[in-house]
Amino acid sequence: MRVSELVRRSGVPLATIKYYVREGLLMPGSPTGARQAEYDDVHVRRIRLIRALTDVVGLSLQRTRDVLALIDRPDPDLFATLGRAVAALPPYETQREDYPRARAALALLGQVYDPRYPAVGQLERALEAAEAIGIPPTPERIAVYGEHARAIAEYDLAHAPEEPANVIEYAVLGTALYEPVLAALRRLAHQDIASRRLASPPRRSAGDPDPSDDERPDPDDDERTRPGADESPGPRAR
Repeated sequence: MRVSELVRRSGVPLATIKYYVREGLLMPGSPTGARQAEYDDVHVRRIRLIRALTDVVGLSLQRTRDVLALIDRPDPDLFATLGRAVAALPPYETQREDYPRARAALALLGQVYDPRYPAVGQLERALEAAEAIGIPPTPERIAVYGEHARAIAEYDLAHAPEEPANVIEYAVLGTALYEPVLAALRRLAHQDIASRRLASPPRRSAGDPDPSDDERPDPDDDERTRPGADESPGPRAR
């Protein structure tokens, strides 16, 4: 396709596409003349990936370049490459000597982990903040959160592609784009449960029938059902 078609399909201005090429984020098109080049679906997908990393995830150009380099040239050690790719995602943590809260939580869950993995520092900071305001997580809460987080992780990895480059892209975008989905679903679940547990009974306006009236016995029914009520009184004995 010509560059005009690439602009149309990607929704990105020509000046931005040229900028991506100059910065090494987007590969050049195949030359067809002195000032012309051909592009294909690979370029369209690459532009969408760049936009996702910069606009949605919020990565700087340098971090975007780092992630793209890992996707283009994955290390033979895929586990280490995944770690470096996910480390490019916010929030960013400074390295500490120890992570006592995160270490205790992961020990409770029985998980194997690398202390250098950025998520360990993120977990430590979150647990530290919760503890500082007086709501430290209980072992029960850690167990419940950990169980469901693991189930989500198992689902994610079970549906990961097989190609190394695709795995890295899947992990980075899946982590960045679906974590807000998880947070939103949790808040919506809170709202649903709270509405069921805390909602007040509906108010009645003046003149509305009282639902309990349906449960009150009809005096006429009592009269009819009283023994002897359907018999005519006989003459009174003298």
